Amino acid sequence: MTTRTQLPPIEDVLPHRGNMLLIDRLIEFNNESLIAEYSPKSDTWYADAEGNMPAWIGLELMAQAVAAHVGVLKRSEGKPQKNGVLVGARRYSATVPIFTANIPLQIHTTIFYQDISGIAAYDCNIKNGDTLLAEATLKVFEPDNFQTFLQESLS
Repeated sequence: MTTRTQLPPIEDVLPHRGNMLLIDRLIEFNNESLIAEYSPKSDTWYADAEGNMPAWIGLELMAQAVAAHVGVLKRSEGKPQKNGVLVGARRYSATVPIFTANIPLQIHTTIFYQDISGIAAYDCNIKNGDTLLAEATLKVFEPDNFQTFLQESLS
């Protein structure tokens, strides 16, 4: 497992910026898994009246953690990073309706399927310490040529 001091800043592995970046830092990484951390902010676009994050945004937290895993993996292999897309989520289940503002969340991702076409599947969960808050399986796709993929998807 690669520790925090050896991991790149999150801005070096994700294209998201500003309040669309929902990962604060990377905690641990290996070829099969990653742990990231995020503390919901009370003054951002997703905050409810009490300043909390709706739990359904956990899907985006998981998707960004998966993208971070792919990004760190590519960097460790000396390969260029490519854009990818979330294809789907299966069995998203949250044990809470909201993620409380300023309480750190640990987002865990573990790859369990990958093929040469660019399709992969990850088991993901969100915890606060040892308390499970949400879990899902995410399917992602990393096309060889993202621009061509977008053009074909829109036509």
